[in-house]
Amino acid sequence: MPWSPLAALSWALVLRLLALLWPPGRGEACSCAPAHPQQHFCHSALVIRAKISSEKVVPASKDPADTQKLIRYEIKQIKMFKGFEKAKDIQYVYTPFDSSLCGVKLETNSHKQYLLTGQILSDGKVFIHLCNYIEPWEDLSLVQKESLNHHYHQNCGCQITTCYAVPCTISAPNECLWTDWLLERKLYGYQAQHYVCMKHVDGICSWYRGHLHLRKEYVDIIQP
Repeated sequence: MPWSPLAALSWALVLRLLALLWPPGRGEACSCAPAHPQQHFCHSALVIRAKISSEKVVPASKDPADTQKLIRYEIKQIKMFKGFEKAKDIQYVYTPFDSSLCGVKLETNSHKQYLLTGQILSDGKVFIHLCNYIEPWEDLSLVQKESLNHHYHQNCGCQITTCYAVPCTISAPNECLWTDWLLERKLYGYQAQHYVCMKHVDGICSWYRGHLHLRKEYVDIIQP
């Protein structure tokens, strides 16, 4: 799963695990399981809004025999949405140098701002990769920006399941079906951009956009 906690792992071990997941001969591209933005938020140790000041290639560890490299991005943190108990002002984030290990390429020295989600390792360093939710801030919808402050965090008890084909059904009352791929043939479509899977007082979760119920075509998907 793309959100597996990495906080207790060393840099070298993180990179070795990624290398094992995508070894030579199995293709050069990074591969990630799909996850709704709300899932990314809930399973990330850190969620921030930031600008990228500079980048530098650095060794992954102090071991001279370790040839793995990382890109260290120097950032200007604008706002933190999650991670207050583990970090305060983040100065650097790290990502694999090799794109086949899901390294992230970000624009430096520009006006562009990013939403960054990632993990905090045992030494306090922030680790990001392509399987995290990393988007230009300007590309986020108003609902997504507002949900970063409250709704995503308050509804992490809900489960979101990706629907690839009909029929698809929920298996638990706290589950929401994510249908962007089925309806639009892309992951981050209208539902990801404008809806939150919210839990009611009775423990049942359903999609909401503000005070509006889910559009009818999303509801119809769960019918056989």
